[in-house]
Amino acid sequence: MTDPTRPQRLEAACEALPLVAILRGLRPEEAVEIAQALFDAGFRLIEIPLNSPEPFDSIAAVRKALPAEALVGAGTVTTLADVARLDEIGADLVVMPHADTAVIAAAKVAGMICIPGIATPTEAYAALNAGADALKVFPAELVGPAAVKAIRTILPAGTRLFPVGGIAPDTMGPFRSAGVAGFGLGSALYSPGDTVEAVSDKAARFVIAWQEG
Repeated sequence: MTDPTRPQRLEAACEALPLVAILRGLRPEEAVEIAQALFDAGFRLIEIPLNSPEPFDSIAAVRKALPAEALVGAGTVTTLADVARLDEIGADLVVMPHADTAVIAAAKVAGMICIPGIATPTEAYAALNAGADALKVFPAELVGPAAVKAIRTILPAGTRLFPVGGIAPDTMGPFRSAGVAGFGLGSALYSPGDTVEAVSDKAARFVIAWQEG
């Protein structure tokens, strides 16, 4: 299900709001309502990790429900079989906890946006050489803003870094000063059992924090 517009859609999504909603533990019966609330709040990057209940059902439903401006896909993608299944259901995003170059290459052959996880310059360059569209700095709590700044200075110009892990509205500032392009937001944005109203409230706080810089 290759979509040649995905690179342009990624540019537009990052321009609109470069925050990735990581919905770990999302259930299919709530997926569309939660994702719609996030879209309405301004989110354009929606990730449903594969260690959630029936994740492929949720991803397929959300992809069908949201407009094309949203990029919808999976996190915790670790195998070639995962990539093939995501391609079958029309997913846009492959987000990884690691930098397995075979998985990155498969995602790119399928025409999906791929954001692998890295913590070192060696992993970063291997991921970029395999075709990564952006890099997930994980775990951000361990790597820290100083290391992110150092890594960013030796990467190709324009490389997007998205710290993930422990990010809250009040912890974004030092990473932004280090030059990151955006963030992946996990339990501070959505935790299993959250209501739509709770997610909307937390989403609004993140949007304000990003806009205020």
